[in-house]
Amino acid sequence: EVQLVESGGGLVQLGGSLRLSCAASGFTPSGFCMGWFRQAPGQEREGVATIDSDGRTHYEDSVVGRFTVSLDNAKNTLYLQMTGLKPEDTAMYYCAAETRPCTGLMSAIKAIGAARLYKYWGQGTQVTVSS
Repeated sequence: EVQLVESGGGLVQLGGSLRLSCAASGFTPSGFCMGWFRQAPGQEREGVATIDSDGRTHYEDSVVGRFTVSLDNAKNTLYLQMTGLKPEDTAMYYCAAETRPCTGLMSAIKAIGAARLYKYWGQGTQVTVSS
């Protein structure tokens, strides 16, 4: 059934760039809400960037202007292009998906919780930004 596999994480210097990929199988991503979430040690899992089932994108305030989320329907792959990376971006990054009805709103994710809103999750990929 539904599977999500993240890749592209690694160690990068402050100001550097990474492109995360989430390969989806078992469903058509364009009919789902999909997003990137991150969790640092001792912290709550937070929404980073999402694409809802209508194609609208949503970003956490701290990544606006630095991160771009996109979906390649032909490849069934979700991407997160990360630029201008900062040490505070260091976290495990997870890809997730949910069927309709669903929301990509950061306010809803924060209020209700990512795990309650998104059913399907990848294994995560580590992003570490050094200073």
